[in-house]
Amino acid sequence: MDRDRILLTPGPLTTTLRTKLAMLHDWGSWDADFNAVTAGVRSRLLDIVHGHGTHVVVPLQGSGTFSVEAAVATVVPRDGHVLVLDNGAYCKRAGKLTQMMGRRVSTVAFAEDAPVSPAVLDDQLRTDASITHVVLIHCETGAGVENPLADVAAVCERHGKGLIVDAMSSFAALPIDARTVRFDALIAASGKCLEGVPGMGFVFIRQAVLDGCAGNSQSLAMDLHDQHQYMAKTGQWRFTPPTHVVVALAEAITQFVEEGGQPARLARYTANCATLIEGMGQLGLQPFLKAEHQAPIIVTFHAPAHPAYDFQRFYQAAKRRGFMLYPGKLTTVDTFRVGCIGAIGSLEMQQAVNAVGEALREMGIPTAPA
Repeated sequence: MDRDRILLTPGPLTTTLRTKLAMLHDWGSWDADFNAVTAGVRSRLLDIVHGHGTHVVVPLQGSGTFSVEAAVATVVPRDGHVLVLDNGAYCKRAGKLTQMMGRRVSTVAFAEDAPVSPAVLDDQLRTDASITHVVLIHCETGAGVENPLADVAAVCERHGKGLIVDAMSSFAALPIDARTVRFDALIAASGKCLEGVPGMGFVFIRQAVLDGCAGNSQSLAMDLHDQHQYMAKTGQWRFTPPTHVVVALAEAITQFVEEGGQPARLARYTANCATLIEGMGQLGLQPFLKAEHQAPIIVTFHAPAHPAYDFQRFYQAAKRRGFMLYPGKLTTVDTFRVGCIGAIGSLEMQQAVNAVGEALREMGIPTAPA
């Protein structure tokens, strides 16, 4: 095969050659040239969310989950009470990490195949005045649901509660405007819709709450307030940064801007999603979600109801054809997932559909519309 396998996952993603080539040089972590790259990345991230003057952005080493944990520990006081809106696996992860950091946490459960309800949130906040912060997963990629960020933010603002948004799989694709949507913290990462490589998260923190975050975190390495203070003073990361990840992200953001920014990226991913769902439907594979709840990020499909189906065999057959799928995350239904994001277009999505059809036929599973 003369190309890398295409990653049809929620991240890591397929990246461009330009992004890969950016990682061919070594950088001094405290050198002025690298500090300038970091500063440029932080400024352009604020551009994307329209956060200049109202928010800071704090980068952090590690996967996206590192930054979710860091954001909760930094923003929520140790006597705070966090309400997690739970409609999937990543919501449950947010609840677990909040509890493990010693914060009081409550959850309100919703179905995995539908968005969380701002009306239910409104009732919860009216009923329990002890809640200080709400955690929302913007795109719950356990099933692929887009949750109503603007409406949830409006409810939190009306009640005077802090909002922490996990925008890991939505940032740079779905619209997020800090001028109209109030949040205390919003978390994303390098290896998602910006199409960089994994290894760095970043958290937007509202300046109005930043000073109050001092001393909240029980972690040295993951204290975002301390990380921000040090970076503001020196331009440097406190501890060894993922230099190659940062310069790859800088190049990926340049390509993001060249493409036309968030609207263009959303348009490409939306086209990818449409090609995928239509093509899979022609093979007899149906999405788990209703169309109105489906974000164009990752699509969960019902597994074939056929005795010959086995995900690992299916995965390996698709992998031999150059495409890497993702297992299902649901506990009640047998599913698999296919991502629509990364440096790919409708052509690659149609090729993926063709590969899935060939894989199923290899397994002896008929491919025809249900």
